Amino acid sequence: MQTENNCIVIFGASGDLTHRKLIPALYNLYKIGRLSEHFSVLGVARTNLDDTAFREKMREALIKNENAEGETLDKFCEHLYYQAINTADAVDYVKLVPRLDELHDKYQTCGNTLYYMSTPPSLYGVIPECLAAHGLNTEEFGWKRIIVEKPFGYDIKTAQALDVQIHRFFEEHQIYRIDHYLGKETVQNLLVLRFSNGLFEPLWNRNFVDYVEITGAEALGVEQRGGYYDGSGAMRDMVQNHLLQVLAMVAMEPPAIINANSMRDEVAKVLHCLHPLTDEELKHNLVLGQYIAGEVNGEMQKAYTEETGVPADSTTETYLALRCEIDNWRWAGVPFYIRTGKRLPTRVTEIVIHFKTTPHPVFSQNAPENKLIIRIQPDESISMRFGLKKPGAGFEAKEVSMDFRYSDLSSASNLLTAYERLLLDAMKGDATLFARTDAVHACWKFVQPILDYKAANGRVYEYEAGTWGPKEADKLIAREGRVWRKPSGQMKKKV
Repeated sequence: MQTENNCIVIFGASGDLTHRKLIPALYNLYKIGRLSEHFSVLGVARTNLDDTAFREKMREALIKNENAEGETLDKFCEHLYYQAINTADAVDYVKLVPRLDELHDKYQTCGNTLYYMSTPPSLYGVIPECLAAHGLNTEEFGWKRIIVEKPFGYDIKTAQALDVQIHRFFEEHQIYRIDHYLGKETVQNLLVLRFSNGLFEPLWNRNFVDYVEITGAEALGVEQRGGYYDGSGAMRDMVQNHLLQVLAMVAMEPPAIINANSMRDEVAKVLHCLHPLTDEELKHNLVLGQYIAGEVNGEMQKAYTEETGVPADSTTETYLALRCEIDNWRWAGVPFYIRTGKRLPTRVTEIVIHFKTTPHPVFSQNAPENKLIIRIQPDESISMRFGLKKPGAGFEAKEVSMDFRYSDLSSASNLLTAYERLLLDAMKGDATLFARTDAVHACWKFVQPILDYKAANGRVYEYEAGTWGPKEADKLIAREGRVWRKPSGQMKKKV
């Protein structure tokens, strides 16, 4: 099904996100026929370019990143346009009015417009106000939607202030807060896995689940983002948005119906049920770390404080491990362990559901743990681990696995990337995978006491680059007789 005719306006079009993610996503949607033939993309930024120069830059990016070529590339680039303005100056937005009028008329869009703010967060409140000053936010002629990139606020106060500011000019149904993690196929498949299978649905609760691990690991350091990252840290960069949203998808109740409002109602309910952590609880349930120099794949990597843009005395955490609970009927007493970090041994994001052991006194001895491993990236897959009898005499059990990988599907080549899926949904008006304002507030309400504790009392432990974080994180989970799973970059291959 194709999208309606529309114009996509990208603010910050000269930036990295546009040529690495957004334009390639739109190109691939066009290539597989998911975009209407009547669409246009208007890049907007301060950089002084014209349509021809912008098209050439995007053409080069598509050839480099997507191996694009031929007639499809040529035709796609004909839909690209550019307008240079000062994005912080409301007066300069007058230039957008005739450009958009021209594009709406040429492509018969009926005024349908999707705005994408691929800009520094300081402009998230400014751009909506500037658009409204020229009537570019009203839905009198066609729908108007605006996509907001993370971070949505720096703390609970700035998040609330930004929310009020944007809502002055756009209604909630027009606002799409994007989290590319939620666009990944495996995250969405969580709901189908849970709710459509009688094998799992009855077990997905405190009666059968022992604990849950959620890991978001990066092998890279902060690269050239040291200045940004040092003002953010692992909590703001990964936990507050990505990993808490993933936790909500794991723990949510089944929606009454499959639509955006019902799905997002359940996500918000879970986030509101997160147990608020006191300073005393955080002493035992939070570990912060920062990587120091270490050897990775035979090469020495420098410490975080030696990265470009990072102060030599920085105490910003590049690693975080957290034990939390959900205060509701389904999950009462089940620990959720969240960890994330830079310069860990591999890049991997996964969820591990650890099931309780059998109560049988004979078969429970030395029996392998039952667990379900849901790999979000890089090798999207699901693996079930359980025990079977070792060949020979006796009843000793060994761990075996049943593995499924999306790459094994004949239709895997047609899977949309996260940005492709989310851009397509925004153009279709499907907000299911976008964060709603109450869910964002619930995340910040849970996170703010942790940020306050970290600022006042949080000790940051060192860990060598290429390791799984500080030893204190192992002690955190070992207190309850558990160990972190140490995943490799790829799931076990089929034999």
